[in-house]
Parts: sequence; structure tokens; C-alpha cells
Amino acid sequence: MNVDTAFVLGGGGVLGAHEVGMLRALDEAGVKPDVVVGTSVGALNGVMLAADPAAAVARLTSLWESEAVRTAFGGSWMTRLSTLARSGTHLHSAAPLRGLLAGMLPVTRIEDLAVPFQCVAACVERATAHWFTEGPILDAVLASCAVPGLLPPVRIGGDHFLDGGLVHSIPVGRAVALGARRVYVLHVGRIERPLVAPRRPWEVGLTAFEIARRHRFTEEMTALPDGVEVHVMPAGAEARPGVDLSQLRYRDSSRISGYIERAYRASSEYLARRSSA
Repeated sequence: MNVDTAFVLGGGGVLGAHEVGMLRALDEAGVKPDVVVGTSVGALNGVMLAADPAAAVARLTSLWESEAVRTAFGGSWMTRLSTLARSGTHLHSAAPLRGLLAGMLPVTRIEDLAVPFQCVAACVERATAHWFTEGPILDAVLASCAVPGLLPPVRIGGDHFLDGGLVHSIPVGRAVALGARRVYVLHVGRIERPLVAPRRPWEVGLTAFEIARRHRFTEEMTALPDGVEVHVMPAGAEARPGVDLSQLRYRDSSRISGYIERAYRASSEYLARRSSA
């Protein structure tokens, strides 16, 4: 694979709308990827980009600003509790998300996408990261998006897979390993908020998980080899210290347009400064 420029798209549920604004800014600046690497919701956004780069921003904007994303996690509390009672592990069926993706992707296999694409999921049985580089797209992306407790583990072969954010929240190291010399990191804005010691019971687990989520990314950023240029696109997120509780409101689509626009403005300003430097 001949790789110069990689786009790395991180995870973060409904906050993934920020990545659409970043993609719009990059598209307007004429920055194109040679490979797309994604995890969790970044796998969903990334596969749409890899499938049709020219139309991706418009299609993703329409997707996120419609009711489609909310529909993928739809159902009343009674429906969700019924799903949990039957499954014992999750609140939502993966069928709506599978149907949504199937209706929007022009090909069915990773190797047939217009731009090389890889996504990661956590293998339960082997307790390790698994990178999907070929094979059925839907299984790979659903595995990467299988948020524990919300969606069921995805069975592929003899293994079960959960959300890629458990092992790689922002997999910049993968892009470097593929040979990329220029890496654009698209994230959901959480890394722009400094962490503080938790003060409330519900903040304890969130803070612990956020430390784990950022740890590998931080290590990979400090171990970048010489000659690799990494751009962490700004989301323009509020930089108030503490964990972002909006991640708990995973069905709340009311702020999506704002996420997209805010990230677009911040990323456009960043790219303009870079081009004039």
C-alpha cells in the first residue's frame, strides 16, 4: 500500500458528528486521504468517506442531521428493557444500524472501497485488538461500533467482537505503522477537555474510562518517528475541565448541527493558519 496521507477517525458515539465538520474543512482545503483508519463511530464515518470521497461530506451531513442515527438507537424504555431482558447484555438490536449502513454503501467488501480502509474492534476471546482489512464491510463496522451494553457483540467466525474504542480510541499508531507520513486526526472533542479528579459518584467510572481511552493515544503521539507530521484537528469543543457527560445522552440528536458547525469552523481556521505559515 502506497500511503502518504492518512485520516484517523476516533470513537465517541453521538459526538462523532464533530468529525463531519472536520471532514468538511479538510475537503474544502483539498486534503485527501490515501488510507482511512477508524474505530467505533469513526469506523462508521470513515467507511462512508472511503466508499465515496467526493460525496462523503454531503452524505454524512445528511445522515447525521436526519433522524437516521437516532433511529438506529430507537425504541421506548419498555422496548429497550425488553431487549435487555431477552439478551441479558444489551439494550438495542444491531439490525437498524446494519440496515442503515447496507442502504448507504455501494459495495459489500472492504477491499472494494474507493479508498483503502481499516477499522478495529476488540476481540473478546483473545482480549486483543483485531484490525479488519478485508472481507464483509457490515460485520467489520458493526463490530467496531458494538458499544458494550448498548449493542450486542458481533460474532465473526468463532470470535466475538466489541467496540474498537476499548483498545484504540484514536488509532494514530496504526496509520504510522501503515507508512503514513502525514496523519490527520479526527476526534470527537473529548481530548480538548482537561481531566480533574472526580467529585461525584457517576464521575468515577467515567473518569477512569477516559484515562484508559486517552492513554494509548498519548503514548503513540509521544513515540512518533521522525518525519511523521500529525495534525490533530480541533473540534472547537468547550474546554471546561472534567468528563463530558453528554456521552451518556447517546440518543440526544439536538446538538448535532452545532457539533458539525463548531468543528468545521475550528478546523477551517486551523488549516488556514497552517497554509499561511
